[in-house]
Amino acid sequence: MDWGLRNRLSRVLRPEDGRTVMLAADHGYFLGPTHRLEDPRETLRPLIPFADALMVTRGVVRSCVDATAQVPLVLRVSGGSTVAGPDLADEVVTTAMEDAVRLNASAVALSVFVGSAYERQTLGNLARLVDRGLEVGIPVLGVTAVGKELEKRDARYLALACRVTAELGAHFVKTYFCDGFEAVVAGCPVPVVIAGGPKSDNERDALQVAYRAMQEGASGVDMGRNVWQSTHPVAMIRALRAIVHEQASAQEACDLFDELRQPGQRQVV
Repeated sequence: MDWGLRNRLSRVLRPEDGRTVMLAADHGYFLGPTHRLEDPRETLRPLIPFADALMVTRGVVRSCVDATAQVPLVLRVSGGSTVAGPDLADEVVTTAMEDAVRLNASAVALSVFVGSAYERQTLGNLARLVDRGLEVGIPVLGVTAVGKELEKRDARYLALACRVTAELGAHFVKTYFCDGFEAVVAGCPVPVVIAGGPKSDNERDALQVAYRAMQEGASGVDMGRNVWQSTHPVAMIRALRAIVHEQASAQEACDLFDELRQPGQRQVV
């Protein structure tokens, strides 16, 4: 990797341990005003100090993130379909690499839909984005999306999707946790971070998934709804940090969450 690309990637994956706690807040590009992300500025403001990187769209960056915020940006640059459309997998690149440079992004992210009718299209999007990233020194995060077909979240499918994404040049990969996750990581030659997915029934479940993923080789988490839809989002992201960066157990993280939360109110101002 060129120096600039390595430098940007080190902003996201902390050089001390090669791990990251990313805060995903790009849901609006296909879900619209998602519950508790209706006002991104107010939701994200208390969480940004605890995130290693913020995954957002360029519209939210410019309108809702203070330019003085010292948080690396992983810029979502794919889209084109929403939950109102016929197929979420029908995506194109929606943001020019030059705009990522203007926004001082540390990385760019797009989804690939392996096994869908749009597999070739989205994999082509990835390959071309990697080429542009190499030209300007910006790493690419490949997101192994599954659209509405959640039954595809098994180790065999995710191992295939992650490996293909890495083979086409992604510098790190975001995927789902699953049974047999260690095989997914073992077959992917670049760092793997896990997606949080829909809001879990309780914070303990999400923390347990994060712990298991780290134990099985993940390089971090990129959680959104399980953080900002929590009744105590600041406590939640700090508990995740304990798992990822401090090697806390799931129980220790749960205990920290209980200690930090303020009974009866959400930690959002």
